[in-house]
Amino acid sequence: MSKRYFVYLLSNSNDRVLYIGVTNDLIRRIWEHKQDLIEGFTKKYKVHKLVYYEEFSDPESAVRREKCIKKWNRKWKDKLINKMNPKWNDLYKDLL
Repeated sequence: MSKRYFVYLLSNSNDRVLYIGVTNDLIRRIWEHKQDLIEGFTKKYKVHKLVYYEEFSDPESAVRREKCIKKWNRKWKDKLINKMNPKWNDLYKDLL
């Protein structure tokens, strides 16, 4: 069985704040964010809504992609999200 790795973008309720992360268990990690179990940025700014994710088969590729997206300006990040999720719905429920 192959491992899976994910780059994900979270937003707050009014879609003004974005957070980019990487994980090997997307459902667990998003649940942790939603429960405010992760101290720091996402808890402080109530960034709980999964608006985008990509899947990778190796951790190096996922981390490279995360670092790449983090360097992008907000307009590019919005465009990426809009391709997958034009209404900026919370995609977490679709994973369950």
